[in-house]
Amino acid sequence: MRDLTQTLARRQFIQQAAAGTVITALGGLYVIAGDEAHAEERPDGRPRIPPGQRVIKQLKPMGGEEGSPSRKSFQLKVHGEVDHPFTVGFDELQALGTVTQSLDVHCVTGWSALGKSWRGVRLKTLADKAGVDKRARHVIFEAAHGYTSNVPLREALAPSVMVAWEVDGKRLRRAHGAPVRALVPDLYFWKSAKWLTGIKFVRKDEPGYWETRGYHNHADPWKEERHG
Repeated sequence: MRDLTQTLARRQFIQQAAAGTVITALGGLYVIAGDEAHAEERPDGRPRIPPGQRVIKQLKPMGGEEGSPSRKSFQLKVHGEVDHPFTVGFDELQALGTVTQSLDVHCVTGWSALGKSWRGVRLKTLADKAGVDKRARHVIFEAAHGYTSNVPLREALAPSVMVAWEVDGKRLRRAHGAPVRALVPDLYFWKSAKWLTGIKFVRKDEPGYWETRGYHNHADPWKEERHG
């Protein structure tokens, strides 16, 4: 019976491999996309899966110095080159206009998670409320323990860029940035700062934590902008 079970399991594994493999490695479930997934295109004509990426089923935490996951004590400061700086708690943030979007994310370490359902508020909604000065050119995401990441304003205002608090219908785990994180799906995932505390609009670029440590200042996955 044991030999039969192993044979059936191996047969199932091979069948999965032919369609877009599912393998277990280092304790995690990976889905290696087949030719069909790699052939998919985005509306902008770029391949859905950037070069050098493998598809995984679940987000990987990727470390970082964790902030408080408490929604009750959460405060988000929106400031910088704006007419109306403001600070909101978690309930106030939700009240600004919640959206749910299916988005792909891509980590610089080589994994991508496709079609995750993200719930939050668009960054543009916060920018409109604050009244961003026309001279502002960049957004700086501020997070726990002084972590920052920088994004060009024109890209940060895209409809897909969010401040998110849920993924796939569940609250963000602390390891993924609870209570809220930034989400910039068209740039490598380190730009999507976890344990978010502030959003600052600035005229001059301010390279962040990883950008000052040798990582690329822009971080386009389709150009493989991994290192500066």
